[in-house]
Amino acid sequence: MNQPNVSATVVAGKATPRGKYPHIKRAGDFLYVSGTSSRLPDNRIAGAEVDAMGTTTLDIRVQTRAVIENIRDILATADATLADVVEISTFLVNMNDFGGYNHVYGEFFDADGPARTTVAVHQLPHPQLLIEIKAVAYKPLAR
Repeated sequence: MNQPNVSATVVAGKATPRGKYPHIKRAGDFLYVSGTSSRLPDNRIAGAEVDAMGTTTLDIRVQTRAVIENIRDILATADATLADVVEISTFLVNMNDFGGYNHVYGEFFDADGPARTTVAVHQLPHPQLLIEIKAVAYKPLAR
């Protein structure tokens, strides 16, 4: 079905979605960014290090920064910025990571920023992922 002012985009240069969905979907004046992680285009996970002995270290601050930067880059493909974001939903695997996540979040957004919900989830699509964020932005179409 072809709807006016509705489009979906898989963004070149970003990690390929792990299913049949776009990175971003425009519906009129709103932009919906699919759940985004710290996964890099080569499928490595920012904020996940495995040493020579196989010990994994996961860093919520690095992952949060990478997720927000990925969202920023995805929004840029629709001529939008983080300032256009009106709502964020964050999914944390462990609520003990809330402090680190909240600290980095504050580097990008102020109290007058997007409405926000943060919930704990049992797991995300990769065992090294600590966080996933989805966002809604308001960016009116040029009329």
